[in-house]
Amino acid sequence: MSGRGSRGRHYSGGRSNPSHGGGGRGSFSGGGSSGAAAPAPTQTRAYFPPAASSSSAPVASLSSEMEQKLTLETTTTAAVAAVPPASSKAVRFPQRPGFGTVGKKIQVRANHFLVQVADRDLHHYDVTITPEVASKKIHREVMNQLVRLYSETHLGKRIPAYDGMKSLYTAGPLPFSSKEFVVKLLPNDGRAAAAGSSTSSKRKDREFKVALTLANKPDLYQLQQFLHSQRVETPQEAIQVLDIVLRATPSEKYTVVGRSFFSTELGPKGSLGEGLEYWRGFYQSLRPTQLGLSLNIDVSARSFFEPILVTEFLAKHFYHTDRSKHLPDRDCIKVKKTLKRVKVEVRLRDWTKNEEVKRTYTINGLSAEPLGQLRFTCEDENTSVVQYYRKKYKIDLKYVAWPAIQAGNDSKPVYLPMELCSIVAGQRYTKKLNKKQVTNLLKATCQRPRDRENNITQMIREKTNNRDDKESLIRREFGLQVREEMSLVKARVLPSPLLKYHDSGREKSVYPQMGQWNMTNKKMVNGGRLQVWAFVNFSRVSQDITFEFLGALVDVCNSKGMEFFPQPLLPVQFSHPGQIERVLRDIHKLSAQQGRQLQLLIVILPDQSDSSYGKIKRTCETELGIVSQCLEPQKIKRWNTQYLENLALKINVKVGGRNTVLNDAIYKKMPVVTDRLPTIIFGADVTHPAAGDDSSPSIAAVVASTDWPEVTNYRAIVSAQHHRDEIIKDLYKSQISEKGLVHGGMIRELLVAFYKQKRLKPSRIIFYRDGVSEGQFSQVLLHEVDAIRRACASLEDGYMPTVTFVVVQKRHHTRLFPADHSNRGQMDRSGNIQPGTVVDTEICHPTEFDFYLNSHAGIQGTSRPAHYHVLFDENRFTADGLQVLTNNLCYTYARCTRSVSIVPPAYYAHLVAFRARHYIEGDSSDGGSTTGGGAQVFRALPEIKENVKEVMFYC
Repeated sequence: MSGRGSRGRHYSGGRSNPSHGGGGRGSFSGGGSSGAAAPAPTQTRAYFPPAASSSSAPVASLSSEMEQKLTLETTTTAAVAAVPPASSKAVRFPQRPGFGTVGKKIQVRANHFLVQVADRDLHHYDVTITPEVASKKIHREVMNQLVRLYSETHLGKRIPAYDGMKSLYTAGPLPFSSKEFVVKLLPNDGRAAAAGSSTSSKRKDREFKVALTLANKPDLYQLQQFLHSQRVETPQEAIQVLDIVLRATPSEKYTVVGRSFFSTELGPKGSLGEGLEYWRGFYQSLRPTQLGLSLNIDVSARSFFEPILVTEFLAKHFYHTDRSKHLPDRDCIKVKKTLKRVKVEVRLRDWTKNEEVKRTYTINGLSAEPLGQLRFTCEDENTSVVQYYRKKYKIDLKYVAWPAIQAGNDSKPVYLPMELCSIVAGQRYTKKLNKKQVTNLLKATCQRPRDRENNITQMIREKTNNRDDKESLIRREFGLQVREEMSLVKARVLPSPLLKYHDSGREKSVYPQMGQWNMTNKKMVNGGRLQVWAFVNFSRVSQDITFEFLGALVDVCNSKGMEFFPQPLLPVQFSHPGQIERVLRDIHKLSAQQGRQLQLLIVILPDQSDSSYGKIKRTCETELGIVSQCLEPQKIKRWNTQYLENLALKINVKVGGRNTVLNDAIYKKMPVVTDRLPTIIFGADVTHPAAGDDSSPSIAAVVASTDWPEVTNYRAIVSAQHHRDEIIKDLYKSQISEKGLVHGGMIRELLVAFYKQKRLKPSRIIFYRDGVSEGQFSQVLLHEVDAIRRACASLEDGYMPTVTFVVVQKRHHTRLFPADHSNRGQMDRSGNIQPGTVVDTEICHPTEFDFYLNSHAGIQGTSRPAHYHVLFDENRFTADGLQVLTNNLCYTYARCTRSVSIVPPAYYAHLVAFRARHYIEGDSSDGGSTTGGGAQVFRALPEIKENVKEVMFYC
């Protein structure tokens, strides 16, 4: 880092020697990685600039550098084009290279329940229902009625499994290949007439035509071959059929959210506050494993609307209680966004017919005028909504100053008084929860491992013991038997790595215990030098407490190995929270007037700081080029040594220092990473807008190590892309300019940064990719590995470092439990399995290279292991090699003295992507995507300043 961490203290004997870089040394002029045959180029350039030295002036931004220096010659352009793109037919994930052996052997229980499958003659029938309806509930009603009517006479007494849409499955053929049935659904309620709608009578019988046509015959033999490792390709169709069979009955009984089911029958519901409640439920998924098919079952909870009047919801959610006052326009917008597409029910007595009526509507918006001013034509007479309800239903409406709910569409609106509309039960709340609601939901789902294991086991026993219900009948029909016991699987506990600290400390190294250690008697391995800094307080924290805290912070940072100058560049400021942006610009201006660039700005956030944090980060990092450290005022008032030490860890890496390194990295004992070939480690993630946001862009973040062999410092880049697009589009990109074809992208920029720092070309790439679901594996691999290859080839003809591409998954439902909860030697303090527990047998993929790793100590609740799945591996990792590397890296996370749950580069990418969300949120303009001319357009992220990117600003 130019001029920062390079002047800090260094550990003894720990510096890497560039001359040990092997084939990685020198400019990009034809030196590819080992094992990659590179043709001698006829016209090549050194596309990487000289490495920065500690005494050099700050370098120009990479983007301008690329424009000036990185325009490609014809031969190099051809080299990029010559990189063979992967094809979908060629996608075959690496086979498991064997099983790991490192670590203490133990056994753990997994919430996987084995499923035995009898040999059945499966048949798949296409279903066509006319007239078409979108509701799966109505589809199921129609199909259930069809089975009741025709099972004996036309269906050969088969018990089918239906997916609620277009597919029906049977365990044996039906007596026909194609047949059409007529099904009538009987009325079950009346319908109330709303203001603006025509008067309706009781609902008539609904008649549907249902056509069943034989589509194909899924083959269970292929599934058995796959489970016995006699077939490489996953038989997705057979697995999908059996999954539908097991989900058919729960889908009818419960509220379905993805692969989870929720109901008040599955456990007590509870309040989340502000008109919301949580429902308990369970997750269920059928998975192929080395043991055979397994049913992954887990308990869960989700947020739902409370079934209350809309007026009551507004009082709880928006704190509107005064019915005499109009709702401000800004509040009407919030109400419309929150309640759009929510179903409400109106129950009234129609006194003109003397009958109870009920009808369900879907909210599309609010009326533009208050309810008291709304008029419409009813039976050729112009009347007000208030008069209509008084005459027809003998109701005097009270909330006449508030707008009415609008159902129907804009051309034919239906107006409903809020005070008569009850929110229908069982509707999931899809917007972002606030902090209090998240806390309440976590309390509901947070269960100690033993309790969670018992709840899951009890649930599976209830599902399997009732042999007379429909779910059991379908299982027997299809020959499925689900075991009631969790799988007992082999596991190993990997040893914790030795961490190196500075030799001047009393403790020069430490072996973490149970995933934890502390900074007592230790000094940072590379203490950063913080000379130019400033401090501003936007809170009510007093001056005395502020200065006392500041003095203690400087002392702790210095005692831990930093060079923290006690005097700030500018006087400490105490400012009003309403002036945040102006104050930040003034600080930047004053420091510039002194000819200095701030290394760090320390900020105490306002007491109410929900939006101010994002405003500070956006202004500092994209406008002013200032690295900042924000502090919560509540913690300043109650600071202690532990808090200051954790803060020192963050500050140190933000000024270019290192906190600790792996001892094996220093002495080049890490497999693959620290042999003679320089290695760069990437982490990547894509974050999507909050649930309910249907327009804002997704944000991709990529980080990469810039130090080798230590691999602790990571440079970060972010990019906006199309709404909810999971594929990272800007890994590699090119465009035509006046000078020719110009190449760029995130991978290229990070490779350039590595080379500038180390004067070495990475010969190996290890890429940890977060946030990818199994259904996206092939697509992500095809695009992103291809982008990595093209980025490398654009730097130099024949430059093809070997790539290992690993997906990191945390959003799965596999949980691992101690085999014996009474044996404290098998657990950490929270009752969870020990840090370093790895599983690569039994419950893992039958043939592919994957493993579960619980790298962290539990704090509360049940720990969730990370799942690592290798999609591409030119570095030919052994199982032990990748598992030990991944586990050891989890001890290098810069922000704390604990091992973390996912590998740090993926964790950092996650932090960066969420940080970048602040760059577009809070903007007064519409931050979402728009559609125009058939193409989706989104607002690009503001560029992070170059000096900010040089350090780990996101920590």
